[in-house]
Amino acid sequence: MVIGYGWIALRIPASGSLKAKRSVLNKVIKRAQNEFNVSIAQVGGLDDHHFARIGFAMTGNESRFISGKIDHLLRFIEDLNVADVIGTKVEMMAVSDFVGDTAWVKGKYDEL
Repeated sequence: MVIGYGWIALRIPASGSLKAKRSVLNKVIKRAQNEFNVSIAQVGGLDDHHFARIGFAMTGNESRFISGKIDHLLRFIEDLNVADVIGTKVEMMAVSDFVGDTAWVKGKYDEL
């Protein structure tokens, strides 16, 4: 399993209040969730009405696929033209095994 995650720093010049900023961020977050099925939320810049930081995470089974999907996400947010992307940080993590034992343990809901 491959996990791609990171943050995007945004500048929202047209925002004059936290309410206006929240409106712009809701637009960015909802559209990104609908388009990419990504976990995304505001994680920084909560009290500043001109700047925000949003964090995101997505999973898949190939690093090339996740890398491409993250590139599309960043381009999508830039193309919305509601906020300026002023910085990004992206990381990838490959996880091979959580428990150490890959044998399937049958549970009570596995029988049909």
